[in-house]
Amino acid sequence: MSLRARAIAYLVVLHVIFGALAVYLVRDSRYWLLAIEAIFLVSLVAGLRLAREMYRQLALTTEGLRMIRDEEFTSRFLPVGQPEVDRLIEIYNRMIDHLRDERVRAAEQHQFLSQVLHVSPSGVVILDFDGRVSSLNPAAERLLDRPAASVVGRRLDALGAPLGDALASLPPGEAKLVGLLGARRVKCHHGTFLDRGFSRSFLLIEELTEELRQFERAAYEKLIRVMSHEVNNTLAASNSLLHSSLTYAGELEPGSRQDFEQAIGIVIERTEQLGSFMRRFADVFRLPPPLKRPCDLVPILTDTVRLLVAHPGAGGVTWHWRLEQPSLVVAIDRGQIEQALLNVLKNAIDALDGDGTIVIGLAAAPRPVLTIEDSGPGFTAEAQANLFTPFFSTKPHGQGIGLTLVQEILAGHGFGYSLERTAQQTTRFTIVFGT
Repeated sequence: MSLRARAIAYLVVLHVIFGALAVYLVRDSRYWLLAIEAIFLVSLVAGLRLAREMYRQLALTTEGLRMIRDEEFTSRFLPVGQPEVDRLIEIYNRMIDHLRDERVRAAEQHQFLSQVLHVSPSGVVILDFDGRVSSLNPAAERLLDRPAASVVGRRLDALGAPLGDALASLPPGEAKLVGLLGARRVKCHHGTFLDRGFSRSFLLIEELTEELRQFERAAYEKLIRVMSHEVNNTLAASNSLLHSSLTYAGELEPGSRQDFEQAIGIVIERTEQLGSFMRRFADVFRLPPPLKRPCDLVPILTDTVRLLVAHPGAGGVTWHWRLEQPSLVVAIDRGQIEQALLNVLKNAIDALDGDGTIVIGLAAAPRPVLTIEDSGPGFTAEAQANLFTPFFSTKPHGQGIGLTLVQEILAGHGFGYSLERTAQQTTRFTIVFGT
């Protein structure tokens, strides 16, 4: 019999007795008085037992609420023999099992996502509701060049990093390509997700430097190959005709012969310069694999500087050396590295416009690092994003192949490099010899 039925039956019987008592109270009978007192005593004992049993079932409910509040999902209740209470216990145990399974599943998914974010090569930055950084993975630390401790809790535009400013200005749902130091390129995407019913933002940063370089290289190589083929074929035929035309110079009058030969000579010279121009472009993308040999960098640098001192624009240039040691041997293709250094130093001289300082620094630890720093006016942020793009040049008559050639040589060696504007308002080219 259920607790509810027993309580109802008790109340019904008690009221019937009270009704009968009311009838007999009309008569004056002491025996009935004793009987009524006995009934009241029995009723009191039965009521106390029933109340104790009801409160014991209520304690189960209280304990269940406490375990839910404390998120204690490992304990279960056993049946007590009361059908209604046992049904509640069954529902409670099923709910606790479901909550425990969901907690385990959520913990496993959180651990999995944490591992994926930790090893992901793409940077992920998660913002809080106020637009401040709440968390970021190691790849994002590397791309922002800031440790997590100095980033969490701050707004992206307050980090003092170019990438942070670019991320802060990116509207939700949009993506764009951002140029970093040297030839580095990253793709940034601003996404959103719901957290407790409110929208939050996350930023995905994917470095595309090598992929873009290979894509651009393949595209420009194909373009230059087609152009070289067409131009060289045309120039070869044109030069042949021009040289043949010179044989008719003897048939002209002396007064016209000189003008004729001079005009044909100018055209031949220009066609040869055009052919040389196309070959230089083609050579940038036809570099052979480097043949590395141990070489001392110091003599290579001094010889290159000695060569450039005689450059017409280097008369007012002051050279400074910061060498940690008089000799530093690294494995390089000497011819290719000399060409790269020649281009970098010549760009530094051109940036000074005849007057300024160039500082050459060479450090040995932890890896050999060469820095070439000039006091020129530098370049704009827009120019920095395109410095290593083929055909792009900041010089009025530049061809845009110097830094492209440097990039191909250093990438072929597996060396790191960057071109940046320093806090001291100088332009610094850095080469890290090693992978």
